[in-house]
Amino acid sequence: MTKVLVISDIHANLVALEAVLADAGKVDEVWCLGDVVGYGPRPNECIERIAGLPRLTSMMGNHDYAAVNDMTLETFNPDARKALLWQRETLSEASKEFLRAQSITPVERGEMTLAHGSPRDSIWEYIMNTLVARLNLDYFVTRWCVVGHSHFQAIFQYHNAEDDLTIEVPRPGTTYKLDERAILNPGSVGQPRDRDPRAAYAIFSPKEETWETRRVEYDIETVQAQILKAGLPARHAERLSGGW
Repeated sequence: MTKVLVISDIHANLVALEAVLADAGKVDEVWCLGDVVGYGPRPNECIERIAGLPRLTSMMGNHDYAAVNDMTLETFNPDARKALLWQRETLSEASKEFLRAQSITPVERGEMTLAHGSPRDSIWEYIMNTLVARLNLDYFVTRWCVVGHSHFQAIFQYHNAEDDLTIEVPRPGTTYKLDERAILNPGSVGQPRDRDPRAAYAIFSPKEETWETRRVEYDIETVQAQILKAGLPARHAERLSGGW
């Protein structure tokens, strides 16, 4: 059985990343959907850890893009801008090289299309509701698509017979049998925003055509202390406790 680890939105949270990797166990392949950096206190360490994972496919996230490109940061809120300026100063040349090598356009892996935000706009667009999800069905030709960016663990499921699309939020540990077209989000490793502070990720089994949503606890207080010590916005530490 091929076991694919799907992670997204690590946001320089090394403690959460290590907890996810330990919980996932041995995997055959890793898909990282972007935003390795931004917000958190350990960007270089997270990049080094991810770069060493087996059969890695890595997408460019909006924070990754902003950290290594000379662009205005006005699209980000003040706290996010402050963190990104710190990331730009903190990232090593090797880390910047890794980020620049990530894909800025959707990538196909078998029956799955990978993107950070959406297949229509891989870096910037959020899929947060059924309207946007439905519009994006026309932008990938594989059976399924996997995205991150929203920090929300969910499945946007298309139902062909009814020509309808619904949002489903499987309980952690649920193995979901994939059939009709769907857009899947594994949630955020380093900064969940669905009121569950545990690190989120998913396991995809291509042969069995299953998607398993998972959550794992990690030492949030240690990360909060690291954020404050680095001089990053206190809000980025506070939100980790409540998963918002």
